[in-house]
Amino acid sequence: MVGTAIVLTSPNPFGSRTLTIEHDRGSSVAYLRDPKGAVHGAVWLANHVPAPESIDLGRANAGLPPVMPLANTTHPSGTPPLDPATLSVLWFEEGDGVALFENDELLAVIPGWADLERGMPGYARDAVGESPFAWSLSEALEGLAPRVAKARSYWNWREAEGSWASFQQFVMGHLDGRLGPPGRFWDVGGGRQPMVAVSERPATFGRDYTVLSTVGMSCQRMPRAELYDTACRVELAIATRQDPRAAARLFLWLGQYPWKSVTWLGHGHTARWFQDPGTFPLRGGHQGVIMLADPPGMPDLNGFAFGGDAVRWLWLVPVTDTELRLASERGHQVIADRLAVQTRI
Repeated sequence: MVGTAIVLTSPNPFGSRTLTIEHDRGSSVAYLRDPKGAVHGAVWLANHVPAPESIDLGRANAGLPPVMPLANTTHPSGTPPLDPATLSVLWFEEGDGVALFENDELLAVIPGWADLERGMPGYARDAVGESPFAWSLSEALEGLAPRVAKARSYWNWREAEGSWASFQQFVMGHLDGRLGPPGRFWDVGGGRQPMVAVSERPATFGRDYTVLSTVGMSCQRMPRAELYDTACRVELAIATRQDPRAAARLFLWLGQYPWKSVTWLGHGHTARWFQDPGTFPLRGGHQGVIMLADPPGMPDLNGFAFGGDAVRWLWLVPVTDTELRLASERGHQVIADRLAVQTRI
């Protein structure tokens, strides 16, 4: 950005958002950007010059960081530029929101629900009331402080030695009780966050198909899920009579998707295969999947919780191109009601 300097850059653990703090002689602003550079959140942090009586539209039109109007800042005379050595960053568990500290004091928060187009910027310590550039942090602390504390607690746990192994053991134990002894185990995370693996549960007495389940997706809440009446933690499962190794490729595709794309997966969601239709991993002319919670005839995998949240298993059911178009045009229920899951595996 012309005329500005970068004070700090911090990517989230999933590589899907980056916080940058930029300033010029007039002000400092924190931006939340995706890997292509598009801004998904922004919050004013401080003026470095005396505050104007009203919004300086000239600066905005020139693409410069905004200077907060007089009525909306606790420091009308301005403050010195921020010192990078005093700043630290704490990402929310979902990776779609972030808290910024100055000398361990909360300076600003850009939550996952921030939306500049809807006039919802982030929250800043030195902001007064509500403006297009920042909302008062002090007035929102009752709700934000617990979120920030929870994020710190989560990452302290997550970065501790043995945390992943411990979580993995809990999920595997739950699957043991619901699906029987495990078979093979594959890593589908590629060494990147979030870590995701797949547990194979071979056919047993009374079940003539293999069940595959992810292990690890529910270790972190999905971005933006809290904005909707849906589960914030999920694992994916699929039942198949075909080669389990082929079916596991679906988890390579979708296991990290919510955090890479900053979105959520839920009951009734569909996904079209991202490569040539002829390369879909399973036979049958399918070109994508629909995700269903508790489809008839499938094992009940409910009963596991983590971080105070119930975990929902979403079953991947292969669907055709026609079914994908029907779901897009008329809603998922149109195809969900007529799916015979047992014929798809």
